Amino acid sequence: MSELVAYHLEDGIATLTLCNGKVNALSPAVIEALDAALTRAEQDRAVVVLTGQPGILSGGYDLKVMTSSPENAKALVASGSALSRRMLVHPFPIVVACPGHAVAKGAFLLLSADYRIGVQGEFRVGLNEVQIGMTMHHSGIELARDRLTKPGFHRAVINGEMFEPQEAMSIGFFDRVVASEQLMPIALATAGQLKQLNMTAHRNTKLKARRGLVELLDRAIELDKQHVI
Repeated sequence: MSELVAYHLEDGIATLTLCNGKVNALSPAVIEALDAALTRAEQDRAVVVLTGQPGILSGGYDLKVMTSSPENAKALVASGSALSRRMLVHPFPIVVACPGHAVAKGAFLLLSADYRIGVQGEFRVGLNEVQIGMTMHHSGIELARDRLTKPGFHRAVINGEMFEPQEAMSIGFFDRVVASEQLMPIALATAGQLKQLNMTAHRNTKLKARRGLVELLDRAIELDKQHVI
């Protein structure tokens, strides 16, 4: 497994750790590594725990790539949207253990998972695209619309507001917020509970429940390929 995403399998739980510098920027190589890690976890029939480094899950897409050309930006967004789609229909549960900040695509990783745990502290979570001059892509809008509360959706997507962890939980980015030292023990315990599910029922119910969202994402991804970001 690429060093950009560390893979650790123990007792039916695959822990995937983003390891790409101080902000865990999501480059094409990191997205490829995450995709490969999900394939490996599926082959291992493991519940997934996705996490980052102390203080941060991810700061979002690699801005060097995003600003290098419109074509590179569109390609990176398309691959990131495909990753979110894959996470939404992954046949085994995905828990995100967010150790701090989650910005832009980092926050979309939260919205793509089955259970999301954040940590207390002076951290910021949200979708800051409009703050930095980017029009939100269609696939991001549809994912946020589905997973956030209606007021939270408008604040996060249209206003680009950033949220502290407790408020991020109240609008739908997190399911739970814990002390930082409890993050991984609780994430692993949660994954252990999810291991008890009937995985065929989990997969089939997930596919039924998210069919409409996935169909919207498929159309949105095609629209995003046609437009400059």
